[in-house]
Amino acid sequence: MSKVSQLRMETQHSKLAHTTQLNGHYQPTVTFGPVRTRSQSERGRRVALNTFTDTQTTGVTEWTSWFNIDHPGGNGDYERLEAIRFYYRERVCARPMAMEARTTDWVAAADTGEVVHSSLEKGFWCINKEQPHGRVCSNYHVRFQCPPAKWSPWGRWGTCSVTCGGGRRIRRRTCVRTSVTVQCAGRPAEIQKCGKSACPSMPSTWCKSHDIFLILSSLCLHHCVFHLSAKCQRVCTEGRPSEDCSLCVCDGHVLHGEVHSVTGVPVAGAWVALASQPKVIRARTDAKGQFRLTGVCSSSSTLISIRKEKFALTTVSTSSNTTGFSWVRAILKSAEKPYIVKHPEDKVRYEGGRVLLCCKATGSPAPDKYYWYHNGTLLDRKVYKYEEDLVLRNLKPEQSGHYYCKTSSSAGSIKSSPSLLTVIAKGTPACNSTPEAHLIRLPMDCVQPGTDSMYYNAGRCPHNNCAGSLDFDMRCRDGATFCCGVQNMESRIIDCGSYSLPIRAVTQCGCQKCVQPTVLVRGRVVAADNNEPLRFGHIYIGKERVGTTGYQGSFTLQITPDTQRLVVNFVDPTQRFLDTPKVFIFDKKGGSIYHDVKVMRKQTPIDINAGETNAINLGEIEGEDPIGQLVIPPNSFHKDTGEIYEGTVKASVTFIDPRNITTAAAAPGDLNFVDDEGDMLPLRTYGMFSVDFRDETNKEVLGAGAVQVLLDTQHVKMQEHIPKMKLWSLNPDTGVWEEEGDFSTTTTTTGGHGRSKREERTFLIGNMEIRERRLFNLDVPENRRCYVKVRAYMSDKFLPSEQLEGVVISLINLEPKPGYSSNPRAWGRFDSVITGHNGACLPAFCDAQRPDAYTAYVTAMMGGEELEAAPSSPKMNPNIIGVSQPYLDKIDYQRSDHEDPALKKTAFKINLAKPNQNNLDETNGPIYPYQNLIACENAPVDANHFRFFRVEKDKYEYNVVPFEENDLTTWMGDYLSWWPNPQEFRACYVKIKIHGPKEVMVRSRNLGGTHRATKGKLYGIRDIRSTRDMREANASAACVEFKCSGMLFDQAEVDRSLISLLPQGNCRRIGTNSLLQEYLIKHPPVAQNNESHAFTMLAPVDPLGHNYGIYTVTDQNPRVAKEIAIGRCFDGTSDGFSREMKSDTGVALTFSCPERKINRESLFQRLQTNPGQTLSQMARDMRESEGLQVQRLSSQIVGYPSEQQSRTQSRRVSTTTRRRVSMRTQQRQ
Repeated sequence: MSKVSQLRMETQHSKLAHTTQLNGHYQPTVTFGPVRTRSQSERGRRVALNTFTDTQTTGVTEWTSWFNIDHPGGNGDYERLEAIRFYYRERVCARPMAMEARTTDWVAAADTGEVVHSSLEKGFWCINKEQPHGRVCSNYHVRFQCPPAKWSPWGRWGTCSVTCGGGRRIRRRTCVRTSVTVQCAGRPAEIQKCGKSACPSMPSTWCKSHDIFLILSSLCLHHCVFHLSAKCQRVCTEGRPSEDCSLCVCDGHVLHGEVHSVTGVPVAGAWVALASQPKVIRARTDAKGQFRLTGVCSSSSTLISIRKEKFALTTVSTSSNTTGFSWVRAILKSAEKPYIVKHPEDKVRYEGGRVLLCCKATGSPAPDKYYWYHNGTLLDRKVYKYEEDLVLRNLKPEQSGHYYCKTSSSAGSIKSSPSLLTVIAKGTPACNSTPEAHLIRLPMDCVQPGTDSMYYNAGRCPHNNCAGSLDFDMRCRDGATFCCGVQNMESRIIDCGSYSLPIRAVTQCGCQKCVQPTVLVRGRVVAADNNEPLRFGHIYIGKERVGTTGYQGSFTLQITPDTQRLVVNFVDPTQRFLDTPKVFIFDKKGGSIYHDVKVMRKQTPIDINAGETNAINLGEIEGEDPIGQLVIPPNSFHKDTGEIYEGTVKASVTFIDPRNITTAAAAPGDLNFVDDEGDMLPLRTYGMFSVDFRDETNKEVLGAGAVQVLLDTQHVKMQEHIPKMKLWSLNPDTGVWEEEGDFSTTTTTTGGHGRSKREERTFLIGNMEIRERRLFNLDVPENRRCYVKVRAYMSDKFLPSEQLEGVVISLINLEPKPGYSSNPRAWGRFDSVITGHNGACLPAFCDAQRPDAYTAYVTAMMGGEELEAAPSSPKMNPNIIGVSQPYLDKIDYQRSDHEDPALKKTAFKINLAKPNQNNLDETNGPIYPYQNLIACENAPVDANHFRFFRVEKDKYEYNVVPFEENDLTTWMGDYLSWWPNPQEFRACYVKIKIHGPKEVMVRSRNLGGTHRATKGKLYGIRDIRSTRDMREANASAACVEFKCSGMLFDQAEVDRSLISLLPQGNCRRIGTNSLLQEYLIKHPPVAQNNESHAFTMLAPVDPLGHNYGIYTVTDQNPRVAKEIAIGRCFDGTSDGFSREMKSDTGVALTFSCPERKINRESLFQRLQTNPGQTLSQMARDMRESEGLQVQRLSSQIVGYPSEQQSRTQSRRVSTTTRRRVSMRTQQRQ
């Protein structure tokens, strides 16, 4: 796209519109007359542009000035109306009537002979490649004709300025304009004389400005106001101007007001001021939230400003009448810190170009200041002239880097996520055309001669954005994103020794539009105590309801590309579970991330008397003291109207106890807060609680004021946390915890649980009001932080090329071992991160002085499947765990089954010992200081790290067109692509049962079947070992993936894939699903199945179910589709899920694979027992078999060809020999 030029603001006296009047109305036209346009039927023909009429516009129209925002370089000249409005928002009307286009040499577009396009909705454009004879477009500028402006009807006459002595009154009207260039003819106001009657004579000394407040006669007052008008120009319809002439004052008039919170609680101590003088406090609210203001006039509304700490400033208008007083009722909302709703986007530009970075925040009050930073340095507002948006022009390479905005209000500050701006220097290609190395693992039986390597370099393009051609480069989010992608590929043949494999290798990369994958978040919402699903729960993002959970608690959310932080609130309409806001991580590269959501069941309500002091324990574990108490003074409950509630209260207080590790997954939010600088920092919790107070009669929700929270300090293991303890509440829209108040210390004498003696105990006491928020937290900010490096692998071989992306790694911070029974390994924080191409770095609390001050419990999950951690027993092996000695001993790594082999192997526990930077052994991971995040993220694969792996073994996938399922942007449009559509992935599996004592490898060989471009060509190979059925002896089954039939990437024609299924070993097909057989016969062509050791079919187009032994699942993520299909295949149903193989249901094919039995003596045994006879028999067999030729098969792609071929040939030779020997024996007899 060409560079944008500076607007030419020529005010030429061009001829007025070519405008004709039809039936009293004006006809809007495109005035450059006949131009050349292109259509599919006839290109280059001259046609006249259609004219159209706006029947609601009358009067004289005007033309705008000329606009020229683009030059004809690059793809052409684009004078887009969208871009013109962006730069000159008020100079172009919303609905132009006509448009005129000329070249900058003043040649009409119709006379240039060029092919141009125009639209009153889009603007004018000329494309270089459409011009005849290799011409390029001229440089055009355009102008628009706007509808005429018109006056609104006159308003009513205002009140006369005086009642005597001569005054005036005014009426007004408004000019309705469509553009700043269009004006209305005439005046916007009319003045009329009034109050002509003479005023009674008064002593002039009475009318001195300092004495005017003592005059009680209204006649004199009006008379004096009239005489003072020479000094003060304010006109008061009632009362008099104040001494400083800033407002009108009505002596004797009183304004009554009341201020309440959102829940109806009277707000005491609020400051009241006039909005015109906000710094002058006129009154303060009393205990009932009421106030009085004198001197405020009643005949017109007055703006009142009300504010209080921790509440958002509110401005309200008074309601007035003629009875001598006014009244106002105000609602104060809790102040909310700013929250970023639009983050700046990553962008790539060429040197000399321009870029727009956008930032938008919300809050209460709304943020009013924005600051932009480049690589941490504040940009000068005077130089860059920014507000919410930052515009950079004439870009230089040194302007590359990270940009973020910071916004603030009276409630606090917040920083946006950083965006990366890349400026490509002149002469530098947008994308490196040379592919980088990418090794593809070959099948187990494919060993390349000469090298004996089982890998092949297929090449790939780097995963980075590039600068493409944009139609408009000044959007907050570019209309299209460009990536380094595959420009050219070539077909190659891999020599596997006994057969060959085709492959499509990348030979050239180029800048092209990125594949835009669908980003999904999936999961299931269940109760934390018994996994009961949250059925038909409401799902909210912010204030908007976006969905409902299913009968089994499942949910799926599609995420918009500009989402940076995803906060989802799950609400139970039956009120049995707590409302649970969760902050979800997701994969921006596309696909689906699975989250297992736990929600807390509400505590059973208890009855309490609102007129008495009530104490409710927080955290009741059998045999343990509660962590704290909630103390509610008498008469603290109130209704939404503010009325004190005096009856019985149904009180439900649910406490998330950190002493119970199973509650960690149910904690709402993500335990982060925003500090005064706008940085998001972690919290360490000592317990969360939710309150639900209701009227016993009608179940109306009640609020409560002046509630005390007591925390028993014996449960605070780290004494340094006691003075930093705070009370927090959760903002359900942002998922961020916001400070409610501090704690003070008090000592009381009490008898603890199970204590026979009374003793002194220390408590922290905090005060709060239960308003619109009902989730609270007892937390401390913790600055002892580190990062933990974790990687996930495809298998326990831990190969660097087999790392898994998109795995959710979760870390729970635990306290050290308890010194007493009341602290059984309490948890303090949890975090989750998704693995990328270089693993994941998880934030955690750590300590440099005590290695075991904090420990961590780490798990990994992928698509609902738990991954296995590296083992720690029977012997600690640094090469398997991934951490070298002696740091490994200091960390004390233990897998969850370290002491009990019966436990799961899906987690590990470590001490979070902060690394000593002076000790070389601790500078290479896997724990990094908090300030070394970049070192953790960029750590090489041979650096220390913790490991997870998938349990699946002996599984292999080969695609002729390489594709990384964990990065959907690597998809390539090719006829031989395994997945033909990057937006929708369809996984197909067939279930094969094996009768035999051992598991068997099964291969699917997938070729094109009916499409002319793919027929007979290989798509790919899949190998999988059958899984033992633990319920049936000598039975196993395999769920084998095959290439689904359907449209290929061009969506033009269906290909029915040709599938060959081949078990390895001595196997024979003994059964075929009758429904599947019938389907294949009824849907020709039918593949030949002459061999009993294999099965061949043209894959069904229809998504058959478990009755056919076929399992098909479609999803926006290939891994999720495969996981669901495999789970159904294992279960043998079309809607179930299992990880235990059920070989007796939902089977398509059955093979018998018995072990070979020795039915006669071996040659060695016969030579020992009867050497003479054995040698004579061998000689006869050799003479009989003389001349027998064994034809070898040509080199081709077969399942386990060398082994299968040798077994088949030897079996045929020995069988023929035995048959001939038997015939000779019979003839002799």
